[in-house]
Amino acid sequence: MTTLSELSDDIIRSMSVGAVFSDFGGKINSLDFHRTADVLVTASDDDSVRFYDITNAQLVKTTYHKNHGADRVCFTHHPNSVICSSKYNLDSNGESLRYLSLYDNRCLRYFKGHTDRVVSLCMSPVNDCFVSGSLDHSVRMWDLRVNACQGILHLRGRPTVAYDQQGLVFAVAMEGGAIKLFDSRSYDKGPFDTFLVGGDTAEVCDIKFSNDGKSMLLTTTNNNVYLLDAYHGEKKCGFNMDSSANATIEATFTPDGQYVLSGSGDGNIHAWTISDEPNKVASLDSHIGVAGCLRWAPHRVMFAAAAASVLTLWIPDDDAEPGAPAPAPLP
Repeated sequence: MTTLSELSDDIIRSMSVGAVFSDFGGKINSLDFHRTADVLVTASDDDSVRFYDITNAQLVKTTYHKNHGADRVCFTHHPNSVICSSKYNLDSNGESLRYLSLYDNRCLRYFKGHTDRVVSLCMSPVNDCFVSGSLDHSVRMWDLRVNACQGILHLRGRPTVAYDQQGLVFAVAMEGGAIKLFDSRSYDKGPFDTFLVGGDTAEVCDIKFSNDGKSMLLTTTNNNVYLLDAYHGEKKCGFNMDSSANATIEATFTPDGQYVLSGSGDGNIHAWTISDEPNKVASLDSHIGVAGCLRWAPHRVMFAAAAASVLTLWIPDDDAEPGAPAPAPLP
């Protein structure tokens, strides 16, 4: 079995669909891998949260949430527990976030405060804190152990949030290409740094830190992907991934931080090496259309891609011809 330490251009080019799950009753809204366990979770428009064993590529459990729906989802530190954002009844009960046990299908806690859809959700890698960004133009800080909101930031436009891999910093991207960095222990003092991504006024729909904390990956609602220096905010490179009607894309780092993969409006999954000068190494037919959800597994040579109501798991094809030529790089 190929290990992450063996990841190379040839391995990236050899990635192919190893499993397909197409029994969803609606669009897949989000997915997440657990940081240490070999499990994956999805949330979709059929109000389901689905739990997968990625070692055997098997669906383990499906739970339905008809009263609240299932929009954004992320694992807590426990591999059987997730945080899930609601789609329904946000104004009437304010139960915008729920702490769910997938083991016995129980809601362990409700988190009230947001008055519109949560569009970004991230769990701290080091403690029980998490952050959420909502269309109500606010970012809220929470603790799994208490119901009450721990802090709130009022911002312009649609905010997108992410913790760095050490849990020391969280980033908030907002309208106009502004990215604010906060110390997670003293966010009430305001951002300690602010970056401006010039030339693109589209809203940011996703932001990620690389595992080494040196880079940030931004995806915008008009399908542009930017690689930034996380220390100084300098734009290393940008890719236009073709527009797609009514569908946004997601991009992801490989765990070693050497590659970036992204969905695209052309229905392919594109990959670049970013260790030195960015260089395109692969263009893979997604087979499912525009990949709106895309994540690489933390400890495996595997990524998950979802488009509309189909989930795919990708693994290396051992029969692929080594040294196959790379597609031409983007201009």
